[in-house]
Amino acid sequence: MKHLFSNLLFKVFLAIVLGIVFGLYLPESVNRIFTTFNAFFGQFLSFSIPLIIMGLIMPAISDLGKGAGKLLLITAAIAYGSTLFSGFMTYFTASSIFPQLLESHVNDVAQVTDSGRELTPYFSITIPPLLDVMTALVFAFVVGLGLSFQEKSSLKLVVKDFEKIIMQLIEKVIVPLLPLFILGIFASMAFSGQVFSILKVFVSIIGVIFALHILLLLLQYTIAGALTKKNPIKLLATMMPAYFTALGTQSSAATIPVTLEQTLKNGVSEKIAGFVIPLCATIHLSGSIMKITACAMALMILQGIPFSFTLFAGFIFMLAIAMVAAPGVPGGAIMAAVGILQSMLGFNEEMIGLMIALYIAMDSFGTACNVTGDGAISLVVDKITKEKLVA
Repeated sequence: MKHLFSNLLFKVFLAIVLGIVFGLYLPESVNRIFTTFNAFFGQFLSFSIPLIIMGLIMPAISDLGKGAGKLLLITAAIAYGSTLFSGFMTYFTASSIFPQLLESHVNDVAQVTDSGRELTPYFSITIPPLLDVMTALVFAFVVGLGLSFQEKSSLKLVVKDFEKIIMQLIEKVIVPLLPLFILGIFASMAFSGQVFSILKVFVSIIGVIFALHILLLLLQYTIAGALTKKNPIKLLATMMPAYFTALGTQSSAATIPVTLEQTLKNGVSEKIAGFVIPLCATIHLSGSIMKITACAMALMILQGIPFSFTLFAGFIFMLAIAMVAAPGVPGGAIMAAVGILQSMLGFNEEMIGLMIALYIAMDSFGTACNVTGDGAISLVVDKITKEKLVA
């Protein structure tokens, strides 16, 4: 029972249920308390996002300087390409399906919004961020790339210490308070009458994304099987223990031993598997980018916000880089993505709260997709390096 209550997914589910109950049955004066907390937490989150971007991206990029030269570049290029492919596949699929799928829900939300029932905080505090998001991103890239070429640097030690502080901020403050933030979001939606339309959208989105996960894994192993001349279904079946382990742990890092063991069973050399699997646990996030892209588009359609291919193309390219810094905690990728959602897609606090709730609800499946895909990348890298050695 103690383990259940420490699970982030369970806490988010409980927060959604309590938020709906509170919004429907508690008086406005009580619900405004949660709205007041959300106003403060939203400001604190906006203040923290540039710091999170710098604290996670700078050390992540600087560490890429430690590696095995060409092997590192080959693996990183394939992993980044796989993540981009997943993002664009999701965009084209979602842009074809979601407008018709969510059309009725858009009208429902619009009618409720026009009714004017809205909770307001008792008071609000403005906490301006030290830097805007894009400035923090560019600064993090410049410093991280510069440090990646330096073997010994006192600044690298400072960056590492700063990373520890940011990780503590995420793990000890932000993540524990996220369920309360989500509770406030759903209480507000229940009070205004939007909540059931939103829940119907959740079910529709989750179904589409799960189907896309399966399709992506089949494509990844079809490519790997074609290159290695092995049966892709057998290769994928061998990786199933890693898939199901990731469902339980919700962490790519925690699943590394199982992923490594199953990858070796697929015939990948020990040297390649030992290098590629730990690296891809950090930089290969095809399942995560799928969830974020699909959920972002769904919320934009629901809110009547226009979108275009050029807008999402830039978003996907930037997101694939920013998520490299995702910490090994449940929901880490969405925390790394919040700043880009705000700066590039114009998401407000309520939309960010819904994104976090949706993401965490599917976090296990996204992580499982990530780690299972790592096995396919290992097969491809193993094939490429063997050919280079023969040549």
